[in-house]
Amino acid sequence: MEVKATLVYIVDGNKTLMIHRNKKEGDEHKGKYNGLGGKLESGESPEQCAIREVKEESGLDISNLIFKGDILFPEFDKYGRDWRVYIYRTHSFSGELIRSNHEGDLEWVDTDKILGLNLWEGDKLFLPLVFTEKTFKGSLFYRNGNLDESQEQILDIIGS
Repeated sequence: MEVKATLVYIVDGNKTLMIHRNKKEGDEHKGKYNGLGGKLESGESPEQCAIREVKEESGLDISNLIFKGDILFPEFDKYGRDWRVYIYRTHSFSGELIRSNHEGDLEWVDTDKILGLNLWEGDKLFLPLVFTEKTFKGSLFYRNGNLDESQEQILDIIGS
């Protein structure tokens, strides 16, 4: 079974909204920084999911989503399920930011400092592309929560 999910990076000038996943018990992302997003619901498109998840997690309404890429994470979770994640960037948002939710604390981070945060190792491979005009697709392999050095990490640029 493949789980489909979204990640959204909201950019405001030189800052990007990130969630520090520091609250939810049993969270496989605990302690890490991530974009906002979550799993697609039945009948929902990736874009609809991105808009819904950002609203639920941050209180913000987003528009003008820019598709950046999709990445497959084979056998990523504790159940051995593959995760396909659709990644977006936006500069268009409104509403009042919720500073915290059940998963963690929301923080505006200097975009040029994101790679210094506690991220998934694979995020460091694709995040620089999120802030360019390039689009990408690929597969990132993890084993026991770490990028699997024995697997070739595949990340292809598919658009200018």
